[in-house]
Amino acid sequence: MENTLNSHLTPEQLLQPVLTIARDAALAILEVYTSSFVIEHKDDASPLTAADLAAHRIICRDLAKLTPHLPILSEESASIPWPQRKTWDCYWLVDPLDGTREFIKRNGEFTVNIALIMNHQPVLGVVYVPTTDTGYYASRDTGAFRIIGRASPLAISTRRTVADQIIVAGSRSHGSEVQKQFFESLGPNTQTVIVGSSLKHCLVAEGSIDIYPRFGPTSEWDTAAAQCIVERAGGKVTDMQFRPLLYNTKESLLNPDFLVIADRQFDWQTRLAKFI
Repeated sequence: MENTLNSHLTPEQLLQPVLTIARDAALAILEVYTSSFVIEHKDDASPLTAADLAAHRIICRDLAKLTPHLPILSEESASIPWPQRKTWDCYWLVDPLDGTREFIKRNGEFTVNIALIMNHQPVLGVVYVPTTDTGYYASRDTGAFRIIGRASPLAISTRRTVADQIIVAGSRSHGSEVQKQFFESLGPNTQTVIVGSSLKHCLVAEGSIDIYPRFGPTSEWDTAAAQCIVERAGGKVTDMQFRPLLYNTKESLLNPDFLVIADRQFDWQTRLAKFI
């Protein structure tokens, strides 16, 4: 089909160009972040700023130059009808500004997310943190890496989970009673880290967090890039039945509740039994 990846362009070869695109989008976001900006709202009442739109334009323009034959699904252009979208074997899945609420709060906890999806799975992922000039990235046949500024990249990997030393991540702007109850069920020695956007996935990938459970709605562009990074770092991202998240398999772009798990061998099934 026309929307397949050219044989001479592998996900590995696309990583560095996509990292550059994400960094350029991050710079555009920072220009708005340091200015006075207007907050609008989309039909679903979620916030929208000039930073979302500026990053969207840069990413879509440059991805189209990089791979003109591949379609792009961005949060800011998500109205592509299912009959068209379901024919895609390979496409870009983009959240130009993940964590708009954190952007508005000016707490720095927002990211640029770019993923390449092939056969319903993320095979390339870049997550860029504008306020710290930090990029996390991975592809199907590489490990996962973190780069800060122009320094050399460092390989990252998930941690082994110890039952009485669990560190769990939770959502800053989308917490819930179920999340609170799960945290409490892990015992008094559990440490909790509350942070916005796909940074939670990245903390799992770099070995700082054991699990991030998400009880509540997210969209596919929120998770795809970070899922690739977590998986290549040694962890996994699953639904509540411990099946890997898949993409573009249905008309709705909403994810199920999910888990970001550092240690593939740890028995989370038992600990989560009453929550799933």
